[in-house]
Amino acid sequence: MEFINLPSGSKGEKRDFTLFDLSRAQDLKNKKDRIIYRFFEILPGFFSWGTLAGVFILSWLAPVTIAFFIIIFALYWVLKVTYLSFHQVASFRQMRKNLKINWMEKLSRLQVENCKLKIGNWNDIYHLVIFPMYKEGPEIIRTSLQSLVNSDYPKKNLIIVLATEERAGKQAQETAREMEKEFSGKFFQFFITFHPQKIPGEVAGKGSNVAWAVKEARKEILDKLKMLPEKVIVSNFDIDTRPYPQYFSCLTYHYLTAEDPLRSSYQPIPIYNNNIWQAPSFSRVIATSGTFWQMMQQARPEQLITYSSHAIPFKTLLQVGYPANLVSDDSRIFWKFYLAYQGDYRVIPLHYPVSMDAVLAKNLLKTMINQYKQQRRWAWGVENVPYLAYGFLKTKKIPLFEKFRHIFILFEGFWSWATAALLIFFLGWLPLALGGESFSATLLAYNLPKTVAVLMTLAMVGMFVSAAISLLILPARPKEYSKLKSLSMVFQWFLLPVTLIVFGVFPALEAQARLMLGKPLGFWVTEKVRSR
Repeated sequence: MEFINLPSGSKGEKRDFTLFDLSRAQDLKNKKDRIIYRFFEILPGFFSWGTLAGVFILSWLAPVTIAFFIIIFALYWVLKVTYLSFHQVASFRQMRKNLKINWMEKLSRLQVENCKLKIGNWNDIYHLVIFPMYKEGPEIIRTSLQSLVNSDYPKKNLIIVLATEERAGKQAQETAREMEKEFSGKFFQFFITFHPQKIPGEVAGKGSNVAWAVKEARKEILDKLKMLPEKVIVSNFDIDTRPYPQYFSCLTYHYLTAEDPLRSSYQPIPIYNNNIWQAPSFSRVIATSGTFWQMMQQARPEQLITYSSHAIPFKTLLQVGYPANLVSDDSRIFWKFYLAYQGDYRVIPLHYPVSMDAVLAKNLLKTMINQYKQQRRWAWGVENVPYLAYGFLKTKKIPLFEKFRHIFILFEGFWSWATAALLIFFLGWLPLALGGESFSATLLAYNLPKTVAVLMTLAMVGMFVSAAISLLILPARPKEYSKLKSLSMVFQWFLLPVTLIVFGVFPALEAQARLMLGKPLGFWVTEKVRSR
């Protein structure tokens, strides 16, 4: 598959968006292009592994140089943490404000005739909610569907698709039918799709399941019911996603008031509160850290991309197509839109939450293994680096500054993920251990650990901000837990250095090594367990 320069033309013109379905260098037929793409696949892992190896080598050969590097990096980290903490607090305040807004009332007062979309009324907007499922039990699915029943948006405007997998077996089909029997009468439409396995060119996982569900929904909804696609918004949810009560009202308002509704995706804030009291401490820290990162990104919409549960205009989705041939579909869908529309695409932050599950398995060891695998799957999003870099080479109309900005942010993010925690928590002492007696006797060697310690103490402001906000978003403590459990919610943050390394650095380094060596990662489905 090759990228081409698409003419600007009108937004209604037909284009071949399948040209933006690259997943690996092997997809390219042209040898030169394949080499270029392969170079970009190697680059992230080369820099991350090279950074760590270089610090060790230079600590031995040039300890003075590496000592200055460590101090500069520590200072950079303090500034970055401070900057992100301000955004985190700002986003949290906006989320609390949005939770208090009566979005249905705002919709009722909205002058629809002034909106970009020419529709009759706000309640002409339908929401297609896709829940891709694998082998999850009814206790998981039921609570997600019930959250839709509890929402304030008219149920006659909600269309539910329970997307099942052939490879999940007969039990999954029986569970889906059980849910259909229980909930089908509570919504406008309730569909079950059946995704066949081993379709050529697909990667088995959420992305291919959703892509199949979209095709089926088009036949069953748009064609049969003769609905206009611009009047349908698709919420692509994980099976454990529970939207807060006004999610659909908030989403509809943002859709109707967006500067360009059909060239925008819509991103809520994922809060992993479904089972937060049952999850072990390290799982809570990782889940909550993920929430806070999304909060920070919502305060920086110029850097925001789609993540996990998000919403897309059905018309846009049908035109461009959902990626079915890779693991990191939730982020790739944004970059596919961005390249296909030559930079004329954005993500609108909703500053409104949906609740999801933290990683939890049947025992502690299994939870740790599952947590690592989930983080490794998320870290496999590094496959977007070569996709975007190559796409920018082949797409001429996007301004050079925007190309550089996006590549730098994406590349630096994955580099920091794979290296920062080790550089921060361990390498301040490395020149002392490897630099030899001549370096150890210098004033720089004497002051290095003290300087790094002071800077890292200052950087702890980020941890304290996170700890405080985590308590404010924590759901009420279940009666079966004592007050000591509440106390553990505070002290869990002292596990942050360990979790950042074991469940952050290591899976990121593995993912980047796999991309560098041409060993692709398959989609791993996170096990969903409710202990109570």
